[in-house]
Amino acid sequence: RNSDMAWHIAANIQFPPNFDESKQYPAIISVHPFGSCKEQTSGNIYGKALAEKGYLVLAYDASFQGESGGEPRWIEDPTQRVEDISRVIDYAVTLPYVNAERIGVLGVCGGGGYAINAALTEKRIKAVVSITGVNIGRLFREGFSNYDPIGALNAMASQRTKEARGGELQINELLPASLDAAKSHGLTERDVYEATD
Repeated sequence: RNSDMAWHIAANIQFPPNFDESKQYPAIISVHPFGSCKEQTSGNIYGKALAEKGYLVLAYDASFQGESGGEPRWIEDPTQRVEDISRVIDYAVTLPYVNAERIGVLGVCGGGGYAINAALTEKRIKAVVSITGVNIGRLFREGFSNYDPIGALNAMASQRTKEARGGELQINELLPASLDAAKSHGLTERDVYEATD
């Protein structure tokens, strides 16, 4: 937890084989896809593989998601997702066994887009990898399919008016709520299944 944040960021650290806390290791900040968590692709696939190669890997849950704090729950806040990367680096550089001059960021899917964005201004990042990176702004504007920008803008205007008049808050789920819902929408990718409860 950073002293100036109102919530904590939960993370798992993967250590390299034969870890020796008296030595320093290059660190990788592993950023999960949107709708995912630290125990899935970013931690248990890439995190484990990189740790086996000698890196210390910090896989974390984004703010508002997984075991990390923040309200409302389960929102995808691009600005906060990028800031989370810097916050995890803030923590990493306090660990005596992390080489602060050898910090990289690996992001998957939405995390890949955030990793690139963070590397634009976060100069403690010395290497960045984006795996199937997603431009989240474009995804928010165009969606997964059936791109209709005018329809989306009209729907947003209508919903904002309803909410301004005291109507119910609308929260749109990024991923289907169940595997059956995913299948009914034609979403068959492994990442969708792994990120769906």
